[in-house]
Amino acid sequence: MQGPRHGPGTDSPAGGLNHPPPPRPNMSPPMEPGSEAPTFNLPNANAGVGSDSMSLEDAMGENGLIVAFTCNHCPYVVGSEPRIEGIAEKARSHGIGFVGINSNDPVMYEADSWDNMVKRASRGMTYPYLHDDSQEVATSYGAERTPEFYLLSPDLSIQYRGRLDDSPRDPSHASTSELSDAIDDLISGVSVRAPRTESIGCSVKWKM
Repeated sequence: MQGPRHGPGTDSPAGGLNHPPPPRPNMSPPMEPGSEAPTFNLPNANAGVGSDSMSLEDAMGENGLIVAFTCNHCPYVVGSEPRIEGIAEKARSHGIGFVGINSNDPVMYEADSWDNMVKRASRGMTYPYLHDDSQEVATSYGAERTPEFYLLSPDLSIQYRGRLDDSPRDPSHASTSELSDAIDDLISGVSVRAPRTESIGCSVKWKM
């Protein structure tokens, strides 16, 4: 039976900064900075970028990779889309790959179905958009929200985990640039100054 179809304005941030979202049952310990990133191989909904399926190694750039847990429906993702494209472009200009992964349950959120991922990617998305249908990748990373970003060095070590900035829904209120700063630090060969921040967004929609 088809679950409820939620529009893009009906989701709310996952518990706020002081109340983390409930984790998926039996979720692996979260991957924190210093951990080795789990590998993956997932189908790619973006026919214009990359191959039909892509692994972590396929997506890795010469100087690293950003793994972004994202989706179609969340207003915090929608509000960040131009900035996400901007950070993907910056990453690529520095030899860092960028890949988006959608792990949401498409039964509860039809907007996040494979067909709708393909439609979203066809509207000018510049990076691979992978479908984590089993939710195993989100589980292995300990992902909690969309959007949520992991910056990896070429040896797969997580250098940064967290948010793009402090106002994903409204760029006019953004006063920080943690992910961009982390890219600068990685490329400069210095330790990331703030390797862990709390993501702001919608909870990952786990299958029941």
